[in-house]
Amino acid sequence: MQTEDKIYSLWQSQREFYNSGITRDVAFRREALLKLREALHKWEGPLSDALWADLHKSPQEAYLTEFCILYSELDYHLKHLNTWTSDKSKRVSLFQLPSSGRIHWEPLGNTLIIAPWNYPIQLILNPLIGAISAGDTAVLKVSPFVPRVSGALAEMVAECFDSKYIAVVQGHRDVNEYLLSLRWDFIFFTGGTKFGAAVIKAASEHFTPVVLEMGGKSPCIVSEDGDVKTAARRIAWGKVVNAGQTCIAPDYALVHRSLYDDFIREFRNQVRELLGPDPYVSEYFGRIVNDGAFCRLKGYIDAALDNALTCSEGMRFVESERYIAPTLILNPDPESDVMTTEIFGPLLPVIPFSDLNQAISFVNGREKPLAMYIFSKKKTARGIISKTTSGGACVNDTIMHVAGETLPFGGVGNSGMGEYHGRRSFEVFSHQRSVLSTPVRMDLPLRYMPYKYISFVKSLMKK
Repeated sequence: MQTEDKIYSLWQSQREFYNSGITRDVAFRREALLKLREALHKWEGPLSDALWADLHKSPQEAYLTEFCILYSELDYHLKHLNTWTSDKSKRVSLFQLPSSGRIHWEPLGNTLIIAPWNYPIQLILNPLIGAISAGDTAVLKVSPFVPRVSGALAEMVAECFDSKYIAVVQGHRDVNEYLLSLRWDFIFFTGGTKFGAAVIKAASEHFTPVVLEMGGKSPCIVSEDGDVKTAARRIAWGKVVNAGQTCIAPDYALVHRSLYDDFIREFRNQVRELLGPDPYVSEYFGRIVNDGAFCRLKGYIDAALDNALTCSEGMRFVESERYIAPTLILNPDPESDVMTTEIFGPLLPVIPFSDLNQAISFVNGREKPLAMYIFSKKKTARGIISKTTSGGACVNDTIMHVAGETLPFGGVGNSGMGEYHGRRSFEVFSHQRSVLSTPVRMDLPLRYMPYKYISFVKSLMKK
């Protein structure tokens, strides 16, 4: 854990390093991306071990949800970096002739990246790839709730990069508060809405631009023309990955009344297909991150005990290991805690509806979610998408929209602002600088006093 003096010294050294201009060199950026890729390969084993120790995340799930995404993102940036960083000519307006225009992409400067604990490798290094591509420096604030992963990341980054360029900072709330008191050129935050509000408030003191990637209650809608088996399988998978501790996990399901009983039966079957009859003994089912989160989730189940349907043939809870079995909560009170706060665990409330407009109104009556999952035929899905809003959406799937480089990922409203992945990561860490170049020898008199040609200008505007 760094002291305030050490953090300030780190912040100052990164400002000096950025001002040297070294990071603006595209060859330097490319070399840094290659170093990160090599380091990730080298440290994949230790980082996977740390994920297992902190979250009981299997090596297979770690590869699919952490490393695979990062390798793909790195390759995409390496492939396109030269194109992205090249100046782009832009046509000028009639009144700017004989000038020429271009867009020049330049780094924002010194950046702060704050990541959560649930995908602690991917959600810190994915934004970092954008910072490197854009030519910025970066301080990476990792989560204290996954100490083994955070420690391994700190070692990897220190081995790979000079701290005056990229560095990891560890610590708790006091460290966060001090980091946010410093002046940054850009802040990228992934986490909950409460901390997100503190980030944007601190950033406003210095007019610092931010991207906020938060969460919320991402709904599933299973319409009358949906395939119930497909819906149950893909929602079940989205809910049990990382034990439901995913910002875009299906948070609740609105299921057409004609499919409601079938969905419940099929969901339980699919959980057993994925994790076996007792998820407690499955190597593919994680644990809740800490005691506080465990007690909160257990409280949701206890409050709805008569309507809580476990999907396990074994134990419902193992408090000493922070294990909670996948559980359905049937037709909960819409104003209950489980329906008004982000669940972030392996619980799925299921609510029947009779009319699709009823389901749409239910979603629209709440904060804008980070994701929406629609299980229906294409025409029905298009209608739902046109009448709702969310950060992203999947039709007949869950979570997978986050896995690629070509689709930007981000929230809207209460679920966040700004987006990244692929080219958007490069753009969001960059400044798009407009440059107008005017020749010396040609100087049209239209703009000069005493505006003798104003009638001519007006005639042009009327055409």
